[in-house]
Amino acid sequence: MPASRARGLLYAIAGAAIGAVAARAAYTAFTRDRPADLSGRWTRKNHRGEPITLLEGPAFAAGASAAAALTPGLTPRVRAAALLAGAGSATVGAYDDLYGTTSSKGFKGHLSALARGEVTSGAVKILGIGASGLAAAALVSEGPLDTLANGVTIAGTANLANLFDLRPGRAIKVGLLTGGPLLAATLLRGSPATAALAAVPLGAAAALLPEDLGERAMLGDAGANALGALLGLAAVTQLGRPGRYALLGTVAALTAAAEKVSFTKVIAGNRVLNAIDMLGRRPVDPV
Repeated sequence: MPASRARGLLYAIAGAAIGAVAARAAYTAFTRDRPADLSGRWTRKNHRGEPITLLEGPAFAAGASAAAALTPGLTPRVRAAALLAGAGSATVGAYDDLYGTTSSKGFKGHLSALARGEVTSGAVKILGIGASGLAAAALVSEGPLDTLANGVTIAGTANLANLFDLRPGRAIKVGLLTGGPLLAATLLRGSPATAALAAVPLGAAAALLPEDLGERAMLGDAGANALGALLGLAAVTQLGRPGRYALLGTVAALTAAAEKVSFTKVIAGNRVLNAIDMLGRRPVDPV
C-alpha cells in the first residue's frame, strides 16, 4: 500500500473514532439529566406523535467539531473550513429547531416570505447556512467562481440532508451511503487530509444511529444541516471541477423536486429503498 494511502487510512480511522467517541460523550452529557423530561424546549413529536429529543443534533455537531479540531492530517485551512461549515450550519439549524414556525414551508416558501418582508426562522437558516458555506468554501477553493459554486454546494447539501430527516435513521443512512463511497474514493486517490475530513461526520453519525433508529432522539435541523454541510465540504474538496458541478446540479435538482414530491412517499413506493429505510427501525404502525 502506498504511503499516502496508508496515512489516509490512519487519519480516517482516527477521524471516525474521535467523532464517534466525542458524539457519544456529548449526547450522554446533554441528556444525563433529561431521561424522563420529554416536555422541554428540545423535545418534539416524531412521525408517530411520540415525544422525542432533538439533543442528538447538538451532540452530533459537538462531536464532529471536536473531531475536526483534533483529527491528525487536516491542514489548518481544511480544519477551519470544517469548523465553519459544521458548527455554522448547526448553530442556525438549532435556532430553527428552537424558534421555528410552520407559517412558511420549503425553500420557496421561506424565500417568498422574505420577499414580502417577513423574516422567517427558515429564511434565517437559509441565509446563515449560505454564509457559513461560502466562508468554508473560501478556505478550500481557487478563485471566486469556485468559491461560489462550492459554497452553494455545501449549503445545498446541508439543506438536502435535512429534507431526509423525516423518519428514524433516514438522514444518517443517506449520509453513510453517500459518504462511504466518498471516503473510499479519497483513500484510493491517496488524499490523507480529505480522507480524515470525510471520516469525521461518518464516525459521529454512526455513533448516534442507534438513538435515531430507536426513536429516542433525532438529528433535527442542527444535526442534519451539520451532517450535510460536512459531507458537502468533503465532496468539494475531493472532486474535480466536473464532479463538483455535477454534484451541484444533483443537489439543486433534488431540492427542487422536494418542493413538489414527497421523498417519504417515493421511498415507501420502492421496494429496495423502503427496505433500506426500514432497516433497524420499529415496524410501521398499522393504519
